[in-house]
Amino acid sequence: MSAVRSFLNHPYTFWALLCLPAIPMTAALATGDAKTIHMLLHPTGEFAARFMIISMMITPLTMLFRGWRGPRWLMKRRRYLGVAAFGYAAAHTVLYLIDIGVVAYSGNELSKLYIWTGWLALLIFVPLAVTSTDGWLRKLGPHWKMLQRGVYGAAVLTLVHWAALHNWGGVGPALVHFVPLIALELYRVNSNLQHRRLRSAV
Repeated sequence: MSAVRSFLNHPYTFWALLCLPAIPMTAALATGDAKTIHMLLHPTGEFAARFMIISMMITPLTMLFRGWRGPRWLMKRRRYLGVAAFGYAAAHTVLYLIDIGVVAYSGNELSKLYIWTGWLALLIFVPLAVTSTDGWLRKLGPHWKMLQRGVYGAAVLTLVHWAALHNWGGVGPALVHFVPLIALELYRVNSNLQHRRLRSAV
């Protein structure tokens, strides 16, 4: 039993789980079919959003289910989820650039809402991923948390990016993924406000 628990708690086990979606994607790319690049645009983007959403849901879930080990177990691995989200977002961007070519850098393409919101979300992700190590955490100290809060901006941009796809045809799928996060964040904010009121009353 202890061996199983040790295996489940090992960082490489969690990394392996996060890499599972990439296995069929890599296998599909290995076939050499040119259409595969376009077909993988949505899956890579969706997994980037999913891992980001899960990482953001952990704190309110920990507050909501205080006696449950699941959120606490995820809390220790939240940075892994964030790095995985960036990895899939980077893959999504590379595939997009290969698929669309030089058109990606044209003014007409960059002016589209779902394009520039995607680029901004990625730019926010870069420093968050770079500073996700223990070394950066120690180096930045209290400023590390302030920097990591940039994920909220990335989340809003990702929501708009996803929803605005295909003349807002992505609204439904985006809301299905983001509504649980929004509900949990509202719960977290409300819970924190209640605690502050109680402290003020005392």
